[in-house]
Order: sequence, then structure tokens, then C-alpha cells
Amino acid sequence: MKNILVLGAGRSSFSLIGYLLDKAAIKGWEITVGDFSESFAREKIGRSPRGNAIRFDINDEASSTRAIEDADIVISLMPAHLHVMVARICLRLRRHLLNASYVTSEMKSFDNEARTNGLLFLNECGLDPGIDHMSAMQLIDRIKAADGRLISFESFTGGLIAPETDPDNPWRYKFTWNPRNVVMAGQGTAKFLRDGSFKYIPYQQLFQRITHVTVPGFGEYEGYANRDSLKYLDTYGLQGIKTMLRGTLRNKGYCGAWNVLVQLGCCDDGYSMEKVDKLTHRDFLNSFLDNSDNESLEKKISAAFGLGASSEEMKRLQWSGLFSDELVGLEYGTPAQILEHILMKKWKLNDGDKDFIVMWHRFVYEQNGSKKEIQSYLTATGKDERETAMAKTVGLPLAIAADLLIDGRISSRGVVIPTVKEIYEPILDSLRKFDIRFTELDF
Repeated sequence: MKNILVLGAGRSSFSLIGYLLDKAAIKGWEITVGDFSESFAREKIGRSPRGNAIRFDINDEASSTRAIEDADIVISLMPAHLHVMVARICLRLRRHLLNASYVTSEMKSFDNEARTNGLLFLNECGLDPGIDHMSAMQLIDRIKAADGRLISFESFTGGLIAPETDPDNPWRYKFTWNPRNVVMAGQGTAKFLRDGSFKYIPYQQLFQRITHVTVPGFGEYEGYANRDSLKYLDTYGLQGIKTMLRGTLRNKGYCGAWNVLVQLGCCDDGYSMEKVDKLTHRDFLNSFLDNSDNESLEKKISAAFGLGASSEEMKRLQWSGLFSDELVGLEYGTPAQILEHILMKKWKLNDGDKDFIVMWHRFVYEQNGSKKEIQSYLTATGKDERETAMAKTVGLPLAIAADLLIDGRISSRGVVIPTVKEIYEPILDSLRKFDIRFTELDF
């Protein structure tokens, strides 16, 4: 009997665990779900006779080791910084490890040992990173096989809300993923290639230098660059390409309003603020501005950023409750933690809310002396606030990969991402059964 251990029973685990339990009923597997909250884990397995729920605390080495020792494959949905701790135990016990997070230098350092021990440490196998890699490589490999030479590759992904959800929300956005990751997004310097030149965008300029993206049939979006597109030049085999840009999509208007919060310093996580327990939402923003008894907070922000009182940026800040006299409701916190807490009050998915995923690629290439272009896009809409499109597109690739690994259909070993055909092709094929598929347009 094969035992798959899933670590983490948060919002992204719903579809993954459901898929594994369905397969377990057919193939005789056992699925163990571990979470710091055992009740969360128990909720996810429901009444399935093939599921077990345990309390899992990676800092408790003895119990963590026992749980991983009982597994054949470990899927970690825990916060990204904890994957390395799981990986060390998996190496010692010779267990395969799958996750959806970016490969860190420390994770990469396990490559030789994992390979030597015949272990697969599959990373970046979710939505973004994950489906973006797989769908891109499928087309890149196809273009190259037809003697095409890639000139430009751009890829953007966004986790948004469906048009019918919260129609009065001017941001057209809610938290569908880890809220902290949203608040901290883009910190550092973005690096990419544009028309043969290396480009760099420091964090303070990131939400001002946006790329306009039109997805056929779905409208216009704005994208900001991810931190490091350049590292995928080798990964995708695109040495010599003129443009290489990966980024994040938001609905129009989002970046301008978010830029106000960035410029104020609201996303800083490097220090704790004082007397947070007495801080109102209005006080929080005011703390980053010059004192003036004669001007309201709204006027100070308008003047500081050259915004009209009824501008779209001001409407978004107002709607989010940032000008409210409501207490923040925390005892202490960094600016980033306080901002996250304030936004959660309006940006949390409510009953019946549906999220919306959009992913868009553009490939420009030369073939037989002609320049050609392919645009490829994927959209997915969640069922409700629990069965989200985000959970589906993050969790299912990992679940399918585990299924393939157990069936002996993945021979890759070491620390890898899903850019090889033996991984990306069957996963993308399986995702189509869940109505997760790409539409391609030739230009």
C-alpha cells in the first residue's frame, strides 16, 4: 500500500487532497494529511476511509520524522521557507518530495544527494510557478521541433476575482492566495530582457513600470515584472532570445493604487511600529506622512501623489477602509503585517465569492524566413470561496505528479522543475479533464 503524506491543509489543499482521495479509493493508497491544526486536516479528508489526519509540526523533529518515515511520497504545501526542513528529513529517510514553491539555492544544494539516492525533489509544480512552465515548454519544444527560432517570450499570470464577484470592488481583487505573499509581492529588483537589453526595475518603481496585456475575449490587464526572469533563459533553453519577461497580472487600475501604498512604506516588513493596539486605519496611513493639522489625510495623500480627490486611486484606498477610524485590531506588527490585517477585512473571500485565474503567453519566432506569433491563454473560474480556481490550479498538478511517480512514469531524479516532456505532457493532458486547458491563437 502506498502512503502519500500531504503537509499543510490550507486554502490551496482542497483540490489536491480530493484528487488523491479519489485515486486512493481506486488504487488502494492511503492519504495522510498533516497540519499544525489537526482539525483543519480532518476537515479536508472528510469521511474518506482512505484518509488520515494528524497534527504536524515541522519543529517537532521526532514526530515529523515518524510521519515522513511512514510515507512513500511527501507533498509539502507548507510555507515555502519550511520546505528545506522537510527536504532534509526526506533525504535522510529516502522519501520523494513534491512542492509548488520556487527552487531556493538551499533546495538546489540537495540535488546531488537526492539524485544519488534515486529521489525526486519536484519543485515549482503548481500554477505559477508550475502550469506556466509546463505550457511554455510544450510550445517552445514544438516551435523548435519545427525549426523555429524564438525571438521573444512573455508570460503573465494573475489570480483575480470573477466578474460577478463583489461587483462594487474597484480593485477587482481579493486574497485568493497567501495574503502575506500579496503584500510582500515584488520586493527586490525585477530583472528581464527587452529587445536585447537587460532591464532592471527596483521595487519602488515596479508598480509604475507596467506592461499592458490584452487577453482575447477577456479584456485588458496590467502586468508587473516578476523578480528574476533571467534565470529561466537556461531552464527554458532560450539563450540568444531578445525578450524574456515573466510577470504577474492584475486588473486595470490596481497597480496605480497599490503603488501609493508602496511609496508610503506600508509594505515594509523590516521593523515594528509603536502602540499598534491604539492605531486606527487612518492613523496607520498618517504615520507615513508629514504632520499637518490643517489638512485631512485624504488631502495629504492627494497632494503627495498628485491625485484628484475623486481619482480611481483614491476610490480604491477609500473602499479598502484605509481612511477609516476603525482600530487596526493588532497588538503589534510591522507595516506589512498591519496592512495585510486591514486589507483582510475587505479582501477576504466571502460566501459564494468566485476567484478567476488568467494566464497568458506570447511567443514570437522566426520560421522559414517569416516572423510568426502565437498567443496562448488559460482561464479558470472557481466554484465558490472554498473550491477555488487557485486551489484547483495549484493543487492538481502536484496530485497528478504524485500519481505519475507512483505509476513509475517519471524517471527524473534530483531537484527538478516540470520542464521536461515526461512530466509536463501527462500533467497537461490530465488537467484538460478538469477543464484546465489553453487556447492558442496564431498571428
